[in-house]
Amino acid sequence: MSKGLKGTNILASAEVPCLGDCTFVQQLMTCVEIGKALTSTLNIKQILIIILKRLNKLIRAKNWTLFLLDPQTRKLHFEVVVGLDKTSLGDMQIRVGEGIAGTVALTGEPMLVPDVRKDPRFSGRVDHVTGFITRSVICLPLKLRGSIIGVLEVINPKDASLFRPDSMPVLSILADYVAIAINNARNYEKIESLSITDDVTGLYNTRFLHQYLDQLLKASSAKAREVSLVFLDLDDFKQVVDTHGHLAGSKVLKEVAQVMAARLDEEDRIFRYGGDEYVIILPGQDKKTALNKVTAIRKSLAESIFLKDEGLHIKVTASFGIANYPHDATNQRDLLHIADSSMYRSKALGKDSITLA
Repeated sequence: MSKGLKGTNILASAEVPCLGDCTFVQQLMTCVEIGKALTSTLNIKQILIIILKRLNKLIRAKNWTLFLLDPQTRKLHFEVVVGLDKTSLGDMQIRVGEGIAGTVALTGEPMLVPDVRKDPRFSGRVDHVTGFITRSVICLPLKLRGSIIGVLEVINPKDASLFRPDSMPVLSILADYVAIAINNARNYEKIESLSITDDVTGLYNTRFLHQYLDQLLKASSAKAREVSLVFLDLDDFKQVVDTHGHLAGSKVLKEVAQVMAARLDEEDRIFRYGGDEYVIILPGQDKKTALNKVTAIRKSLAESIFLKDEGLHIKVTASFGIANYPHDATNQRDLLHIADSSMYRSKALGKDSITLA
């Protein structure tokens, strides 16, 4: 969550009864509302905020933390923080086994700690960094098919009855809802990513290229901003495939993408257009700037040796064409066509070269 949420009143008012005071019907209705929230959006940030709003109808607390577990590093990172400026945490992460949250992530068991001063597992590292004072904690594991994916902490809840064991069934149901929401959002993100990503190189694909370029040109028109577009095609790539096979060819395409991406800036975008063709978009850059950047890319490609890790010594070059918006074209179709035509002129002039529109 961005620091813009600091001070945002997503908490229920003091008149709303909390879990310890709620009737069974009130608890049930809140669970139903949370269930509905699961289908309201597939944006993980939005859905977690919605669920926290619903949770505050049952549990009065000004401070909440939702951690997600990185399975590679085995560390918890702060995904959503309510009641504290997240920027004060910097890049802090919690190791599995560290503190209350880390212990829950390690054991998979919830913890109700009415007084952290009396629990030796409590770590004051976050309080030390932020100046916050933690007095009590309800910490719930977020599980998916038996695996821990995160931890939900309610910090300094106002209702002491929440620390009774009989509150655990409803708390566990709420944690299950959060885990389901995270899983649904992650699955959607994976599917969405696959639809715009080339599976060979990992670059954006042609489908996303057209969407992105359309939006970029509209925004650039409004700001009178230039956009340079580079069309490139690897020279004689069929010989690589014929000599080493399609699998090796696919690996070369991926390594070529990595070499080019290393020469690009953060705002630049590179796409696999199809076959051994790529498109590079350089927002806010004129043709002279684009030419300098493409010259560096061409040199890097020509000097690189591909598939060295597999004992091969493959060399490739590329032919480039550069066009500029709005000087060479005023719409997406013409911009791509002119850059493509310029690239073919580079081919005709002997390959391994660059042609400006």
